[in-house]
Amino acid sequence: MGASKTHNFTKEQNLIANFARVIGHPARVAILEYLVKSNQCICGDLVDKLPLAQATISQHLKELRNIGIIKGQVEGTSIYYCINQAVWNEANEVFKNLFTSYHQVGKI
Repeated sequence: MGASKTHNFTKEQNLIANFARVIGHPARVAILEYLVKSNQCICGDLVDKLPLAQATISQHLKELRNIGIIKGQVEGTSIYYCINQAVWNEANEVFKNLFTSYHQVGKI
């Protein structure tokens, strides 16, 4: 498979694509929804709520952390996860800019 040539696209286009790739899995959407409602959780909380194994949930948490949309804080033997407000706002802004930029001119 060829190179992705991301350098040929704007910073914002790459940012949107990265956010979309990471949140493009229903388990990650469910994790984000849970964090929005609960403000914070540990992996075990998600294991109790989602039909996935702990290792699978940990991998999804890792992907969300890698893009920065969530953050984790170690407390004892647990990591408490929460929404990273700055990155959440950034994702909200870039998606809002994309979706509000469309204005239908005529009917197709």
